[in-house]
Amino acid sequence: MGIEVEINCNRTSKTTTLIFTYGTLKRGFSNHVLMQDLIKSGDAVLYGVYRTVEHYPLVCGPYRVPFLLNLPDAAGSHRVTGELYAVSAQGLSRLDELEGTSRGHYERLPIKVEPINGGDAAFGVEAYYGHRSYAMEMWKRSGKRGYGVYGEKEAKGYVKRKDRPQNLNFLEQINVFVSSCSDD
Repeated sequence: MGIEVEINCNRTSKTTTLIFTYGTLKRGFSNHVLMQDLIKSGDAVLYGVYRTVEHYPLVCGPYRVPFLLNLPDAAGSHRVTGELYAVSAQGLSRLDELEGTSRGHYERLPIKVEPINGGDAAFGVEAYYGHRSYAMEMWKRSGKRGYGVYGEKEAKGYVKRKDRPQNLNFLEQINVFVSSCSDD
């Protein structure tokens, strides 16, 4: 799916996938420690700050977890700003695990992005979208209002995975969230 790019890190060449991050994997947020580990091991390289070419809903779900929804140009959505990384196959496996792609939490799909400061669009990029099985309900639950960026304000109240109730899995937590009344 993603374009394969050859990068040289520590004199070794690795085939990578371009990944657009928009939430807790960005610098300054709780899951960026994983990106830092991948960078240190040569399994990721930061390309810079990018934004989506199309408008997408970026919403907060349970525990202020960010979700990019694959509903391009939905009314109330924005061009979303994030960071673009080139990630090795080993790094991609670790990101897929964090994002729960095999458990139906998120799905990694193509997205078009361009540098925030101008320049040509990057092709072959992928992002982790909230899974299609709950995306429309998540959008409705947000009042069909999205964010252009997941920043400090949007992240206020974020609960790390280890601090969330353990009696429900994440999909169950999402289902409870989308079926509850909005308190925003």
